Amino acid sequence: MPSTAPAVASGDLILTLSCPDQPGIVYAVSGFLAERGCNIVESQQFDDRESGAFFMRVQFTPIGERAIDPDDLRRDFGAIADRFTMSWRLAPATHKPRVLIMVSRFGHCLNDLLYRAGTGDLNIDVVSVVSNHPDLGAMADSYNVPFHHIPVTPRTKPAAEAELLDLVNEMQVELVVLARYMQILSTDLCKRLEGRAINIHHSMLPSFKGARPYSQAHDRGVKLVGATAHYVTADLDEGPIIAQEVARVDHAMTVEEVTALGRDNECLALARAVRWHAENRTLLNGHRTVVFSR
Repeated sequence: MPSTAPAVASGDLILTLSCPDQPGIVYAVSGFLAERGCNIVESQQFDDRESGAFFMRVQFTPIGERAIDPDDLRRDFGAIADRFTMSWRLAPATHKPRVLIMVSRFGHCLNDLLYRAGTGDLNIDVVSVVSNHPDLGAMADSYNVPFHHIPVTPRTKPAAEAELLDLVNEMQVELVVLARYMQILSTDLCKRLEGRAINIHHSMLPSFKGARPYSQAHDRGVKLVGATAHYVTADLDEGPIIAQEVARVDHAMTVEEVTALGRDNECLALARAVRWHAENRTLLNGHRTVVFSR
């Protein structure tokens, strides 16, 4: 079944789809759009020969002054989707996903996302910041974003996650971003947020677990530090990878310099993953992703 987004009367739309590979998919999609007076402005596709799956992203626009109702397109496209057994989504290119950001005490990723969203660099609408600590409330306030402090202890964790889900539902959140949120989500919560929650962590796992990973890496003399942004799953830090960043470490760098380098990587990887998700450029491919980046 397709997911939906708010209807618009005109402007670019984006169709993403995945299905078992077979002849005629591209022909059917392009013919469908041409018959309805649409011009394709960007098209990308990938045939995974290992799994036999096909993936496609098409951005198109009505020709001339023509206005098209996305609901009519969704209804009409259903026959093609059924014929090819597609999982698909049709959304306006201008649609801003409603995003809830979760954070603990490190604010670098939060600040980066709020700044990018505020300047329009990220096409997202940050509707709330949730934290298990009160420390970053002032930062959220500075961007005029509502802040919710939900403390978490082993005893209160089920109630805290229920409160979080209530916020997600009440605010019609489309994407949850864990921007250095230092709590492990329950299996049930991970399943409820499947495909719509992104996490960031350093890429040195499984080495240097726990507190002060960059200090541990510095002590071992690592020459590379990186960051990984991935979809959240019940398998801790093992969800489908969306984006990664890496930087070289010089032997003369201090612990503070290595840590700063690592945090820069985290900001870049997370922002890129959020951008690609918001622009409908990521498709799940089993334990991996297909990313139609520009």
